[in-house]
Amino acid sequence: MKQKYAKLWGAVALGAGLWAAGSSGALAQSELLLGFLTSDSGPFVTLARTNELAARIALDEINSAGGVNGKKLRYISFDTAGNPGQTVVGLRKLAEDDKVLAVIGPLSSGQVTVASAAGDRIGIVTMSMSSSAPKLVANSKYAMRNTSDEAYLFERLMQSLKAKGIASATGAIAYANDDTISRTLGEKVLPALMKKAGVDVKLSVDFKFAAFDLSAQVAQLKANPTDLIGIGAPQEAAVKLVQELRRQGHKGRMVGGTTINDPELPARMGKDGDGTVITSTFFADLNDRTKRFSAEFEKRAKAAKMERTQASQFDAATYDIVQYYAWAMKESKVTGEPKRLAEERTAIRQALGRMKNFPALEGAISFGPDNDALKPAYIIEARNGKWTLLDTHPAPR
Repeated sequence: MKQKYAKLWGAVALGAGLWAAGSSGALAQSELLLGFLTSDSGPFVTLARTNELAARIALDEINSAGGVNGKKLRYISFDTAGNPGQTVVGLRKLAEDDKVLAVIGPLSSGQVTVASAAGDRIGIVTMSMSSSAPKLVANSKYAMRNTSDEAYLFERLMQSLKAKGIASATGAIAYANDDTISRTLGEKVLPALMKKAGVDVKLSVDFKFAAFDLSAQVAQLKANPTDLIGIGAPQEAAVKLVQELRRQGHKGRMVGGTTINDPELPARMGKDGDGTVITSTFFADLNDRTKRFSAEFEKRAKAAKMERTQASQFDAATYDIVQYYAWAMKESKVTGEPKRLAEERTAIRQALGRMKNFPALEGAISFGPDNDALKPAYIIEARNGKWTLLDTHPAPR
């Protein structure tokens, strides 16, 4: 199986990406085009602004190794600003005007909901690198996600806490009530899986996505102290929450899913965040390949003067999406000829459905019946300003 995929891997191209986003136009005979629904502005920019950098690394590797079916691979981007309405506009523009073969993104669960329906009508694959609300694309004909849902990942986190002897008899929930995935985590995923693991969930508090002051919510948590505090919210809220928890003297351990998986979060939380445990589908120090990718990512991020220079799991997932598409195009012998556009879009989707144990950056990846990637789960813990590997669960077969 490894030989089957070996042609995709070339020497890592150094320097700036040469085949990045370009202006829209007719499909060039020498190129195969992808679309990229980015979130370079709006509420998800902290997660998303570096995704394109990871895509460029993948493009450079593929193109320096000879491209795909003798042609260079390129993408055209459209900034959705994280807005579902703009996501549909962008998808139509990329699919109908730019004639792309497949689409990278969009990022959030709210965007995926509308993009999957629009992509099914058009007949084009979309693949998110972040959305993880359970079973969001399970019934889609074309939409896929290079992500594992939060229930699958958090269940493994709870297993690891028990296996490692970490106190988890009691728990509470804190979540943002005005964000799709945060609300799903706070109201359904976290309490259900905590209870399944034998945790006595004593209370739940909620707040707005952009809340500045969480003192009232933490006062409720402090009045009913617990071993664990499950958080369903973005990274900024995690920082505010843990700092307020410690300020008020709450000693409980914060646990969460991928919504707070930021490589720089432990440093941002400082000592207050030590002991925080979350799930991830990528760990930068896992092996030589992940270390090489992380080093190249950091070099390019610094050259671009980006605020964050460490690769996140969403960056790794974006890199892998480009590799999946390149493999599927090879498998399908895609030509990029305009008259074969609809046929070749469908062929790419069918190839992805057959993909088994692909040697991705994140691990050996296949796609399951819900159209989500089946991935290894890395349970990571914040210690002394960085993530450390607490436990690993292999991908399901």
